Amino acid sequence: MGKSETSTVPESRAQDGQVWDSMKITAFVLGTGLLTFAAFRNTLTWHLQSFWGASGDFWQALWGKLYDYYGGNELALYCLGTMVIPGLTFWLFNAVLMVMDLTGKPHFLTRYRIQLGKNDPVDPGKLKEAVKVVLFNMVFLSLPMVLLMYPFMKWRGNPCGTELPTFHWVLLELTVFVLLEEILFYYSHRLFHHPSLYKHIHKQHHEWTAPVGVVSVYAHPVEHIFANMLPSMAGPMLLGSHVATIMLWLCLVLVSTTISHCGYHLPFLPSPEFHDFHHLKFNQCYGVLGVFDRLHGTDLIFKQTKAYERHLLLLNLTPLSQSIPDAPKKID
Repeated sequence: MGKSETSTVPESRAQDGQVWDSMKITAFVLGTGLLTFAAFRNTLTWHLQSFWGASGDFWQALWGKLYDYYGGNELALYCLGTMVIPGLTFWLFNAVLMVMDLTGKPHFLTRYRIQLGKNDPVDPGKLKEAVKVVLFNMVFLSLPMVLLMYPFMKWRGNPCGTELPTFHWVLLELTVFVLLEEILFYYSHRLFHHPSLYKHIHKQHHEWTAPVGVVSVYAHPVEHIFANMLPSMAGPMLLGSHVATIMLWLCLVLVSTTISHCGYHLPFLPSPEFHDFHHLKFNQCYGVLGVFDRLHGTDLIFKQTKAYERHLLLLNLTPLSQSIPDAPKKID
């Protein structure tokens, strides 16, 4: 066996190991997320049934009442599930974060800030401009795209049917949605970092090196369509999903991307360290789960930082900036 053949064996094994590690990470993240969702759903169902005294399938009964309330107007139900409820979820969550960013209060929450000294408080004028762009993207881009999606969903199946999908089918759909979003977002996001596209399109999003929650949808129109909307819409369009599943998915997407941009590593919420580091350094951590970053080696610098050590679920009330502080800066 020649030297060149011998040298390729360890490289091949390393690549195989990297792919296998990425697959294990994907399975772990998806499995943990779906188990958490299942536990939350079961707990919520039990409490709602106890409060209202409902019997049988609570969610099916609730959907039946909603369907009757709108007189079977499926377009109205579709708009409610794909635009109104996800939109309210996004703005209610971000309203709380914007109060924190503008006032620096309550301190027991703002002390979990990731980039210490940044946005403390946030520039009101800069935040106002960001909100304007987000509103434009939602009203003039997201809304038409979701409406155009409706006839396609009707062609694919019955998105507003009277029967809800089974819980197990919803879990399977969410798994497919997450995987598709991870693939499409990673490669579209990385494409927008190409120099010829970055300066004209993606640079707008990176004006915020220390992001805040609402910046999750602060983007150039082209980026919003191809990197924000299409990766999220691909799964439901592929599977011809029910509007209830689409509503759940869009709410999860908007909440998770807000957490990733919020600038706070809060207890018992997913870690935003990964994407926050992307805003800080620009050329690392392109994905959502980080699976393709591991596969392509676009997280190697991140892994050498304290931010990587802090990239975990905080299960106590001590800010990670205190328990895992940055190394002291060297004095020349």
